[in-house]
Amino acid sequence: MQPLDSLIPMMHVADVPRSIAFYERLGFRVTNTFEPSGQTQPVWAALESGGAQLMIALADEPVVPSHQAVLFYVYCEDVTGMHADLRSNGVATGAIDYPFYCPRGEFRVTDPDGYTVMVTHT
Repeated sequence: MQPLDSLIPMMHVADVPRSIAFYERLGFRVTNTFEPSGQTQPVWAALESGGAQLMIALADEPVVPSHQAVLFYVYCEDVTGMHADLRSNGVATGAIDYPFYCPRGEFRVTDPDGYTVMVTHT
């Protein structure tokens, strides 16, 4: 079997522009969007930050925060610095915890659709 080249998660969201704005605050930038003819907002977007990639797509049904059972882990060099940067940009963050598997810490951020984004060290 041939090895895979990459894995890019795609999540369904209630509002693509709102999610783009949120993930831009986490350091992502938009690399591509799709806006159907006659519509004024994108229904799909590709985002990246360094080696991290994410796709978001407009949901066909309501997005229920309590049903978002996936965790997205994003990795950075300086967890406390990222925590401070996000807080100074108005992003609500959880406290930095230090479980055995993250000796330099990790913290939780919740996106507008209820997805959990865990920020930890590389």
